[in-house]
Amino acid sequence: MRQALKLHPDSCCDALTGIAVEVARHRGHLLLRYVVAGNIENLRLSSVRRPSRAIDLWQHTCFEAFIRLRPSEAYFEFNFAPSLQWAAHAFSSCRTGMRVAHEIGAPRFESKSEGDVYELKISLELGRLPGFTRDSTWNLGLAAVIEETNNRKSYWALEHAPGAADFHHSDCFAFELPANLQP
Repeated sequence: MRQALKLHPDSCCDALTGIAVEVARHRGHLLLRYVVAGNIENLRLSSVRRPSRAIDLWQHTCFEAFIRLRPSEAYFEFNFAPSLQWAAHAFSSCRTGMRVAHEIGAPRFESKSEGDVYELKISLELGRLPGFTRDSTWNLGLAAVIEETNNRKSYWALEHAPGAADFHHSDCFAFELPANLQP
């Protein structure tokens, strides 16, 4: 399912015409494909490295996914940089009880940039997490922080909460990914 991210009303981004995310789940894996369209050469994209965990990825161009099981307020936050560095954190509720989610294994990545399109594909295994069974529904917040070469940052999400950009807000968990009943 393809979802369009919206630019936060207080943000400006001259370089991009849009960001879409294709979302699927397959046998306990969350599959994401971020597609960024526009003047890609005006984006600050970190050089590709060997995939590894890192911190503070959201301070530069970064693609994010937030996932929870309703009715719980607990959720996971995932950050994916163009460098292929990544982070996984667990929260007990909105911005509370943050810890590194060591139970999450490394995602598989593919990235490419061609002309006016940049793509980042991610496969993240979630099926081994408690409650993330094939018959559970996952609520997602999908977002991106985009840094242009002029140092301006913009904030993109499926839905934005009122006020300043805050991807952790419950209003941002706007996409329901239904159960995957494949064996």
